Amino acid sequence: MYHKLQPHEIPEETAQVAQAAFPKGNVYMRIRDKLPQLFDDAELTHLFRHQGRRAEAPGTLLLVMVMQYMEGLTDRQAAQAVRARIDWKYALGLKLTDPGFDMSVLSRFRDRLVRQEETDQLLQRFLSRLEAQGFLKGQADMRSDATHVLGAVRELNRLELVGETMRQALNALARSAPQWIQAQVTADWYDLYGARVEEYRLPQDESERRVWAERVGRDGFYLLRCLAQTSAPPRVRELPEVVTLEAVWAQQYVETEGTIRWREKGDLPPDEHLIQSPYDVEVGYGRKRQLRWSGYKVHLTETCHPDHPRLVTGVTTTTAAAADVHAVADIQDRLAEQDCLPTRQRVDGGYMSLANVRQSRARGVDLLGPIPADTSWQGRDPDAYDLSHFSINWEKQEVACPEEKISQQWSASQDRNGQPLIHVRFRRADCQVCSARTRCTRAQKNGRTLRLHPRPDQELLLELRQRQKTDVFKEQYQRRSGIEGTISQGTRSFTLRRTRFRGLAKTHLHHVLVALALNLSRVANWLEKRPIGQTRCSPFRALAPET
Repeated sequence: MYHKLQPHEIPEETAQVAQAAFPKGNVYMRIRDKLPQLFDDAELTHLFRHQGRRAEAPGTLLLVMVMQYMEGLTDRQAAQAVRARIDWKYALGLKLTDPGFDMSVLSRFRDRLVRQEETDQLLQRFLSRLEAQGFLKGQADMRSDATHVLGAVRELNRLELVGETMRQALNALARSAPQWIQAQVTADWYDLYGARVEEYRLPQDESERRVWAERVGRDGFYLLRCLAQTSAPPRVRELPEVVTLEAVWAQQYVETEGTIRWREKGDLPPDEHLIQSPYDVEVGYGRKRQLRWSGYKVHLTETCHPDHPRLVTGVTTTTAAAADVHAVADIQDRLAEQDCLPTRQRVDGGYMSLANVRQSRARGVDLLGPIPADTSWQGRDPDAYDLSHFSINWEKQEVACPEEKISQQWSASQDRNGQPLIHVRFRRADCQVCSARTRCTRAQKNGRTLRLHPRPDQELLLELRQRQKTDVFKEQYQRRSGIEGTISQGTRSFTLRRTRFRGLAKTHLHHVLVALALNLSRVANWLEKRPIGQTRCSPFRALAPET
């Protein structure tokens, strides 16, 4: 086993040439001088290759990938930069004559990181180095937000999906069992599935498109039956492409008594459960207000201490369909693992729920964000009697209205999600003669009704709604908006919203590398005392009179 260790000292000739070429230094030289060993090979020995020729040092490769992301380079361009650029050789501590490495080394190293589940440890070790140098402080206050990520696959309509799924399965079988698959198919299959299935090659008439879809469906079920026979080669049924074929066919077709039926749109599974592409089955369909996309979602958490660099401390990648409210526990778990759990975490309303607030408080985290307001007409009308005007006696299971009438009925039930609720009803006779009836209910005959959560949740809900009306809350919550600038920087400078890879694990690695590049860029700006950019304002908008 041969290790090419990461150099600790910059070769004298490299230092002289770099300082002559960059008398004022540049971003990589300043980083190297201030943080000489961002990634320690001693912590990464398990990532060395144990066979074959001399291995590149993992610390060197990690730093190369971070610099690669800082400039948006391809693997080929990054490998060329290692060979040709003086500032890169200075940052990596390489001799001017160092030949570098082949670009394929980066791809294989990423595979190794994902396979050994080292992705999150990269950020953890990086933050530890920054903390040791005094760049990471003020962990008591952080903020989180999410944005959409486009998958590294082309969007397919349903016909393209089944055609490409079939073609991919046949290609995989042709590589694994060529003679067997050749004996199973007829001559017309080569014309039908030999080339990429694209819209312009498909029938345009709706009835002909259905005939084409059902033909592909029959062929797919026939192939699956052939694979299920004992005469089929061993393990071909376990090929990922074949597993995908089976899953897509279950979603897109119905087979009853030998008849194949193409599902109608209303008969399909929900969009969030549909496979969108055979080339990345983890790519999902997401929607947020007017936005629709196929891909993933990334959640970033950063520090917001005014006297230190604003560094990304947490990265969580989820499927596109996963709601933000379900990501809070995972985000905080990752922060806890990195010893970066804040005492206050600012989030938007999409992350807020009573369960998340309770769980966060149990961890010692104040989850600061707007809880959904009372959407009833009483809650929207400042003169009406909303729930806050009623007095609840939990021991007696009674509620007193603002006019001092006592409820008649208290019954337990559940909402549509199976969560416990309490229904409270007042006497019709009391409400019909009440002078404040128009401020309380619009029911023509029945009395006022209320829906309550169980006592701990109801009291917490009232507390949160009261808190977010205060000036203190509004002042504290204003600092959350800074995370949107981080997402903007990640999008414009580091391809945050467009993954380079396929699969959730590699997409998460992509996002961690974006976070490392973003952090390194911010540390460099901090060393240069470059101020944080302000919100952009167009020349025309600047002319608007102050109000």
